[in-house]
Amino acid sequence: MREAAFVKQNKEKWIAFEKAITLNSKISPDHLAEHYIQLTNDLAYAQTYYPDSKTLQYLNSLASQAHQKIYSNKKETKNRLVTFWKYEFPLFFLQHHKMLLYTFLLFAIATAIGVISTVNDDSFVRLILGDAYVNETLNNIEEGDPTAIYKSGGELGTFLGITINNIRVAIFAYAAGVITSIGTGYILFSNGVMLGAFFTFFYNRDLLFEASKTIWLHGTIEISVIVIAGCAGMVMGNSILFPKTYSRKVSFLKGAKDGLKIVISTIPFFIIAGFIEGFITRYNTMPVWLAMTIIFSSLALIIYYYIIYPIILNKKYAAGSYRA
Repeated sequence: MREAAFVKQNKEKWIAFEKAITLNSKISPDHLAEHYIQLTNDLAYAQTYYPDSKTLQYLNSLASQAHQKIYSNKKETKNRLVTFWKYEFPLFFLQHHKMLLYTFLLFAIATAIGVISTVNDDSFVRLILGDAYVNETLNNIEEGDPTAIYKSGGELGTFLGITINNIRVAIFAYAAGVITSIGTGYILFSNGVMLGAFFTFFYNRDLLFEASKTIWLHGTIEISVIVIAGCAGMVMGNSILFPKTYSRKVSFLKGAKDGLKIVISTIPFFIIAGFIEGFITRYNTMPVWLAMTIIFSSLALIIYYYIIYPIILNKKYAAGSYRA
């Protein structure tokens, strides 16, 4: 859709909304919030298709005013959470697909470095994973159960501990962006090297498939979402390095908010990954077909929600068929 057509289609509701805000019209907080959700959808669309335009600047300013008015008076509702994950975030995230690709490539390169380093020097894995973990895994291999470490501890305790730890890692990857993209890049790089070294350790002992069909049960979502959390940190970090038409302060605040949205979106997926690791991964004797079904279903879920669904939803919105 051309920018002129986009403006013509929506300008009346924008003007009405702006008047309601600036004139302090008597409008219920819930009704105001509904208009705000529609406005943020328009803003996300403009950020994707009309970057650096006056339309984007206007919508950004209007959204800021609306946000202050709504969240100083309105209590959150259950529907607001559903709307965020079902509509608001996917519409918003499309604009960051390119950054997600760059983040993935950085992680993939780091993983390749971990693989190459461990292939050429098997002791490299001790430097990365630590002697205690390597020695325990070697003992498990000798006892015929290479992934026995995932059976230690109670199911509920493992679920809670892993979930909390993964969310902590995600927040750390995001927060590192406050020292520009270099901070988050380092977190992604170190985790990628660790992943490469970890699987090559099993490869060197002819146990790659056996380890993979167990570890990727939870690791598919866990690793994918850590990369997405890294994308959040890179968004914030780049807002400092590349403010574009904004002042550096305004650009940083915008990048921080955008990154925080991305991190929040990952929480349900970390819970799923923690559940799988706590209650399912320990049963590594399950049939191969069942393990592969869980792994590929997990991968499909991530790809659909973060890549395919935002594209579909934005196309529906551009065609005028979207309704929140």
